[in-house]
Amino acid sequence: MIRRAALLIFVGAVLAACATGLREPLRVNLAGLESIPGEGMEARFLAKIRVQNPNEAAISYNGISAQLDLNGKSFASGVSDASGEIPRFGEGVIDMPLTVPATAIVRQVMGFVTGSAPTKGTYHVRGFINTGTFGRAPFDSTGEVDLPNFAGK
Repeated sequence: MIRRAALLIFVGAVLAACATGLREPLRVNLAGLESIPGEGMEARFLAKIRVQNPNEAAISYNGISAQLDLNGKSFASGVSDASGEIPRFGEGVIDMPLTVPATAIVRQVMGFVTGSAPTKGTYHVRGFINTGTFGRAPFDSTGEVDLPNFAGK
């Protein structure tokens, strides 16, 4: 009985993996940030996540989750129940709210005030796009952003 259940789970997982049709990983970049109202001791942003699909099949998605690091430190995280489709050999932009806790803000501001923070920052965004019941298309992307220089240097 246990073997039969394990076999059914394995076959289901293999079929779900084949159903996504992903041969190449998705290319995901942070396309923009807009400020939105926050609660209490947090900041909120609407992240524009650009997703490029270098595969032969369109990818339907229903949900996205991401973690954003700034200058090597945890900065923000977010989830969205957005749904849609990224066309084959195409791209799309997904809106996702990000929450920045007060501790992350203080950590970054202290770097600016002490002058130890550079004027160019590095970001690292990682997470996944939900592509079905058993399917997830993970992503991991890095890049640079211009940061304000509060130290006057």
